[in-house]
Amino acid sequence: MGKILLKAQNLKKEYGRGELAVEALKGLDFEIEEGYFYAIIGKSGSGKSTLLHLLGALDKPTSGELLLEGKSVFSMNDKEIAILRRRRIGFVFQSFNLLPEHTVMENILMSLYLDNKKPDEEQFGQIIKALGIEEKLSYYPDELSGGQRQRVAIARALITKPAILLADEPTGNLDAASGTEVLHLLKESAKKFGQTIVLVTHDMEIASKADRVIQILDGKIHAIYDNPA
Repeated sequence: MGKILLKAQNLKKEYGRGELAVEALKGLDFEIEEGYFYAIIGKSGSGKSTLLHLLGALDKPTSGELLLEGKSVFSMNDKEIAILRRRRIGFVFQSFNLLPEHTVMENILMSLYLDNKKPDEEQFGQIIKALGIEEKLSYYPDELSGGQRQRVAIARALITKPAILLADEPTGNLDAASGTEVLHLLKESAKKFGQTIVLVTHDMEIASKADRVIQILDGKIHAIYDNPA
């Protein structure tokens, strides 16, 4: 068994109160091992996106514990959580979430700018070469295709050397060919740079590319299994 990077303990999330309360997550317990590619699968409304938001500290649970690198995430204050997200968690969203008024290069390096840090030039060069965007650094997001924008989002997620990279339906807005390419790039880039990936999807074909699958059903973990190598 590898090093435990992230651990969820009795993680619960409710929306609303009283009779109108809805249990989105019903006490989840699981561990994420370092260096693995995980897929969280489930039907719409199963709780998988809610879970990803909790894992990324974008939302707080109603109860339960989340440990990242052995530290309790939700015992931190809001400022500490914001710093944790910026430094230790990378995000790749379906909608790209690029800043339209900034160039590709500025978008990639924004988190480092906010931390007053300079990029590791060797790593930066490796990332943009691996993702094939060396010629696009001076472009703006609206000058790029969907696949190119997602490559920029992946580069932005990798540049801070996060402990974990979270991807929410990252191929959802792409055509089949671009989606397959982005998934391959995400997996290969993360492997090359030693990242741990947790990807949310409803697509079993995408999930089959992961090392390990966590299946969510009605707010509970239905199964955790490894895909054949």
